Parts: sequence; C-alpha cells; structure tokens
Amino acid sequence: MPEPGPPAGISVLPVLGLPEFAPGDDLAGAIAAAAPWLADGDVVVVTSKAVSKVEGRLVHVPPGADREAMRLQAVVAESVRVVARRGPLAIVETRQGWVVAAAGIDASNVGPDALVLLPEDGDASARTLRERLAQLLGVDVAVVVSDTFGRTWREGLTDVAVGSAGIVALTDHRGAVDAWGNRLETTRVAVVDELASAADLVKGKLAGVPVAVVRGLPTDRPDPDNGTRPLVRRAADDLFPYGARDLVGARRPGEDLTPRAGEREAVAAAFRVAGAALPEFPVVLRHGGAGDGVVDVHLVDTPNVTTALNLGALLGAAIVQLHAEGWATRWEPVGTPGGSSLVGRLWLGGAPLVL
Repeated sequence: MPEPGPPAGISVLPVLGLPEFAPGDDLAGAIAAAAPWLADGDVVVVTSKAVSKVEGRLVHVPPGADREAMRLQAVVAESVRVVARRGPLAIVETRQGWVVAAAGIDASNVGPDALVLLPEDGDASARTLRERLAQLLGVDVAVVVSDTFGRTWREGLTDVAVGSAGIVALTDHRGAVDAWGNRLETTRVAVVDELASAADLVKGKLAGVPVAVVRGLPTDRPDPDNGTRPLVRRAADDLFPYGARDLVGARRPGEDLTPRAGEREAVAAAFRVAGAALPEFPVVLRHGGAGDGVVDVHLVDTPNVTTALNLGALLGAAIVQLHAEGWATRWEPVGTPGGSSLVGRLWLGGAPLVL
C-alpha cells in the first residue's frame, strides 16, 4: 500500500517574464501571456506599482528638478489628514482611506524622472483586471492589488491589499464558537492582506516580479463585492487617530481657515473633555460673537495670574482635543478692556494640509 502523501495546502507561484510596464500597457494581456496556466479559483496578486504605471498614476520629475520637494508636494496632494509627523516622515490618511507613510508614494523601482502614486481606485483596478483575465483565458480568478505598508507597533514592512475583486476581503468570525466553547467576540481576518503578504514572498522587492498567483485556497465570492472597503477602519472606531507624542508640536495655528459645519458642538465637547481632565475652572463660551466659526471665551472669575494659568491649561487641552478631532484653530487674545469678561476668541474650521 503506498504511503500517504503530504496534506493538501496552498502554493504561491511567481509569474515570470513580465516586462517593465508603462502608461497605456495591457497589464491583463501581459499576465495572460506569461501565465496561460491560470485556473479557476486562483488568486492573482499584482503589485500596485504595476497597476499605477499602466494607469498613468505617475508624477513626472523634470531634469534638474528637486525630486524630494516634488515628492512632498505629491504627498500633500494625495492626503486628507496628517496623522503624525516626525522630521521628514509623515504618516497620513490618503483619499482612498489608507493610513500610510508618505501617502504610499514610491520613489523606488522607478526611474529618477518619476514618482509612483497609489492607484486612484484599487478596487476598480482589480475588477477590471479580473474581467479582462476572464475574457482572455476563460478563467474565474480573484485579484488582489498589493502595496508595501509599515505596521503599527512593529518594525519591518509587509505587503497589504489596496484593492481586491472576486474575493471576500474580511472574514468575520464573530459569534462563532471555538473548540473550547468560547464565543469569538472580535475576530475578523483580513484575508486579502494575508494573500498579499504571501505573494510578496515570491515577488520580492528587488527581483522584478510584480505578479504572483496563490493557488489552493478556498475563497468565497462576495455579493456584493465591496473590494477592500471593509478594511478601512471608521474614524469612530480609531483609538489612535493621531500620533500622541507629536500632536501638540505638529498642530500649527490655522492662518486660512475654511468654514466647516458643527464648530459650536465641537468646541463645547472639547471644553467638556478638557474640563474633566483638569481642576474645575469655569469659563463661558459664546458662539458667533464675531461671526460664524468663532467662539468667544469669557472668564467668570476676576482676571489675575491664577486665572490666567488655569485658562491657559484649559484652553491648551481643548485645542489639542479639537485638533485630535480634525479641526484647525486660531486663538486671538482680546484682553479685558473696560472690565469686559471677554479674554479671547477661538477661531476654528478646516485648513489646507501642511506637512
């Protein structure tokens, strides 16, 4: 009787012989030609750099231009929020919702005359590539678009998904019961991130292999197919929306504030949070004293050194809280002419992103 073979598992296969891609190239056609062996159920993992190149998501760097300065300009253009900043490093939230260093803009594996941006919509790119491979090879495959991200609280980089199609991105085990009878409360597995990391083991960073295929993994077809959107953590669920060590120094007074609804409620909430963390110190807030987006701050007690110190502590804590909630602010001291209780005005709203 023959001995039993090894148990079934998955395999990760590099797609070799692909060219250096340029804007307008047929990415699906190149993959189909290099991997005619693709089969139903395979997961095709494509580096985002290849996708961005064929889609023209490049910043041209003219001869003699300051490439680093252009990179920083591109980071601003691709970002909606600075999460943390230290020296030349900026962790930002991109327009796609990813929180990543330098907005995912890449200056490696590309000539000195270009910078590579993340795909405009990685999910749409994955859907298009999946449909084209079905047309060219008649196969039903899933597609994952991957990029290299850093990881919170851990050194080293790993590949994660920034686009997917034909596969459930997030497998939810909440409510299931383990072998010991414990009900799972929070377990959700980022399947497409695990596939992206597995594929990178054969793609590598320097080997010039932008595509790999994961075979043998049972996958569910999503309905509807929301791509990687389930992986984006909602702001309300984010316990660390800003780098706490960098928050105070990184928040500059806003010079050009833009109107933003909800400032009255935001200021009231910020002062409640600040007041709960400090000794009791009463102030009166008056909204709209000098127009929309302005909150007048009045002292209740007679101004003196003690009240000035208490007000500074309370106001500083409230401003930090407002910035942690995504507001930009500007404080204008008024003084107390003629015995007025008004001590200053807090302006708040939105502001252009500044790295």
